[in-house]
Amino acid sequence: CSPGGDTLPLQCHPTSSKEPVPAAPAFSPAVHKPSRLSAKPHLRPAKVCQAGDAYTREKFRPQARRDLEKEKQRLQNILAMGKDVVEHKVKQTLVQTKVEEIPEPDRFEELVNEVQERREFLAEMEALGQGKKYRSIILTEISQKMHEMEIIDKKRSEEMREIMTKDLPSGNKSDPHD
Repeated sequence: CSPGGDTLPLQCHPTSSKEPVPAAPAFSPAVHKPSRLSAKPHLRPAKVCQAGDAYTREKFRPQARRDLEKEKQRLQNILAMGKDVVEHKVKQTLVQTKVEEIPEPDRFEELVNEVQERREFLAEMEALGQGKKYRSIILTEISQKMHEMEIIDKKRSEEMREIMTKDLPSGNKSDPHD
């Protein structure tokens, strides 16, 4: 309520110094908003759809996925000999080359290489000033590798002795016919 007991006014005049701008009407038929979508869907005529690429299909173009000359040769071998000879030769040569390419690694040589790598690593660390940190670890690993090398060397020397004693006849017995 106002001080005079009347009700408050429904509209209030602005207090700014600007002149009031008249309010635009809620609906104006002259103004058209292009971003607003209509409720009715826009349908294209059939001729427009058919004129586009929507109804054209790509032409099928077969491509050779395998070597036809190789297939002909294979079929000739099957008909002439009753079996496919070329594939067996290829498989056998592949198996033989794989076996030849990968020789059995010698454990003794591996150990020699590992000891050398550890010595080089220790030398690099000492050059960088970190030698004290790694010296005991590397020397322990080297001694373990050397011990394993000694065991392998003993086994090899025993095998060599056995081979040599089997090949040589007994030397203590003298043959009266000599």
